[in-house]
Amino acid sequence: MDRPSAVERLLREAAPHRIVEVLRTQIEQRHQAQGVELLLSDYATSRLQPVGDMYHSGGSVPVHGSDAGRAFGAQAPHCVHDREASTTTVHLPVTVRGDRLGVLRVTLPDSEGAGPGSDALEDLAACAQALAHEVVVAERDTDLFLQARRAERLTLAAEMQWQLLPGRSCVRDEYSIGAQLQPAYAIHGDSFDWSASADELVLTVNNGMGEGIDAALLTNLAVNALRNARRAGLELADQAYLADQAVFGQHHGSRHLAALLLRFHLPTGNVEIIDAGSPRIWRLRAGVVEAVELEAQMPLGMFQDTVYTVQDFTVEPGDRLFFVSDGVYDALSPAGEKYSVRALARAITETRLLPASQVPRAVLESLLGHQGSGPVVDDALVLCLDWHGRPGEG
Repeated sequence: MDRPSAVERLLREAAPHRIVEVLRTQIEQRHQAQGVELLLSDYATSRLQPVGDMYHSGGSVPVHGSDAGRAFGAQAPHCVHDREASTTTVHLPVTVRGDRLGVLRVTLPDSEGAGPGSDALEDLAACAQALAHEVVVAERDTDLFLQARRAERLTLAAEMQWQLLPGRSCVRDEYSIGAQLQPAYAIHGDSFDWSASADELVLTVNNGMGEGIDAALLTNLAVNALRNARRAGLELADQAYLADQAVFGQHHGSRHLAALLLRFHLPTGNVEIIDAGSPRIWRLRAGVVEAVELEAQMPLGMFQDTVYTVQDFTVEPGDRLFFVSDGVYDALSPAGEKYSVRALARAITETRLLPASQVPRAVLESLLGHQGSGPVVDDALVLCLDWHGRPGEG
């Protein structure tokens, strides 16, 4: 059998819109597969959508309650034998550095019901991993995969916001991150960003004021100003200052953006933080949920020449941090009751056994249950960070 690197080479050489077709041909040749299909998670992380030539492909399956969804959630291969058809369908997670993109579904002949051997399963898993990397690269040059992710039409503001994000989950030895926006297809002001180096993780959680395009434009300006300052190697307070001046210079105080800026020192767990507005932090430590109390400072862009002060706290291995926007905390039930601290603390406790990548969606489902059938009136952002600590270091 060819080495997986041969598949990787063929995928790299293929036209971006043909990488699934190329992989399908390779798997059919290597394993006599009867079907090979890529399913991508939609923007709401509620459905897995087949990649095809149509803007809305048919045959999507729910994340919860489906065989493909089981592989997606567990991040492990899941095999299903069809005795009548004498086949086994293998569902394999398609993931890049912890960012869950979707599932590769491969149907193999299997008259004895024994399923694929360990070598075949290992090769298919390697193919799924190679495909994941190429999907991320291919999205720069084709709309095929972005179209497949749409279970419904995105608003223009939502299009802008999703293109701004680094991903929806990320895994490293020291930490795991999961994040989600709601309403996924009509988000406008909430956003998040992260970037890591050898010894640092910089994380921002943003809540731009306003609605629709105005909010999306404001958030895009602020996030790119923060990135510009971060990539220039500036300290956290200077990053906040320059982003503040960029927003103020454009809007002269009429619009502003609430933000949390954090820099984690990966070897020690020390965290520098600037609280520039309304997003809140909650910590789950040893089964206890508590708010992380911070000195609130001015939102970005509210006043000219605002000086920001860095605060510090420390995370310990096993800590789980939650970052939520006002759209979570202030969400109203049909009777007018806020979601509030008690409901949020209950949701945090109830999701404690889930991996970070699955937590935001579960919390937002709790939020939707609280709101009932009424319309979502504000953006809601949930970001979960599990701190593992650097292996071998205290």
